[in-house]
Amino acid sequence: MDLSLAVVGLAAFFAAGLTMYSGFGLGTLMLPVFSLFFPVEVAVVATALVHGANNVFKVSLLGKFADWQIVGRFGIPAIVAAMLGAAALGWFARFDLGWSYQLAGAQAEVTPVKLVIGVLMFGFALFELLPRFRKLEFDRKYLPLGGVLSGFFGGLSGHQGALRSAFLAKAGLDTQAFVGSNAVIGFLVDLTRIVVYGWLLYLAGAGLGSFDGWTLVAAGSLAAFAGVLVGKRFLHKVTMRSIQTLVGFLLFAVAIGLVTGLI
Repeated sequence: MDLSLAVVGLAAFFAAGLTMYSGFGLGTLMLPVFSLFFPVEVAVVATALVHGANNVFKVSLLGKFADWQIVGRFGIPAIVAAMLGAAALGWFARFDLGWSYQLAGAQAEVTPVKLVIGVLMFGFALFELLPRFRKLEFDRKYLPLGGVLSGFFGGLSGHQGALRSAFLAKAGLDTQAFVGSNAVIGFLVDLTRIVVYGWLLYLAGAGLGSFDGWTLVAAGSLAAFAGVLVGKRFLHKVTMRSIQTLVGFLLFAVAIGLVTGLI
């Protein structure tokens, strides 16, 4: 089996299962993995496709429980902001700072998009790992603002789940409505940013048809489906502190690699 298929498949399987019982999101965990095999802007697109497919699966299971008033107040601003965030990613990807150097014989190149995604990975790793950030909740009146923030960062780097959960936590939803609304909003943001990414690729003379990572995306999506089903039954027994620490080190390591140009 190709090493990249094995790495992506295993990461998606465990990530999808673990995200059901931890503060992490599937996109947060898969972006560092895809960054090992693609340029960071392409890794964001690949992560969006896997994340979107997984959200379709979750909506089919849980969408019927969504609170559509909450979806409207939060989701509409999130869709608009996701367009802006995805466009910003395309804008950053156009620029080349010309910063390159050699380290131990390896060529490192620092680009604006690597710097932006790396800094965001630092920030959202802290947001999801540190208890004081994970416990953040916002009043229901701030739902539209939450939609703007999570939508924009979702479009820019895919990091949307932590902010969305923080704003929805005090919306007065029961567990089923919370999970269902979360899934529907996540799907809407993913669909929006995938369309914008495709349009930007088309304008650049390419298109999603020219994307060469479909095999990895398919493997990641199928593995994520399996992870959700297995995780729902078994992974709640896993001690999450050790998992969160391990994933935190992965996020920080990849962030350092992006900021320094080594990835």
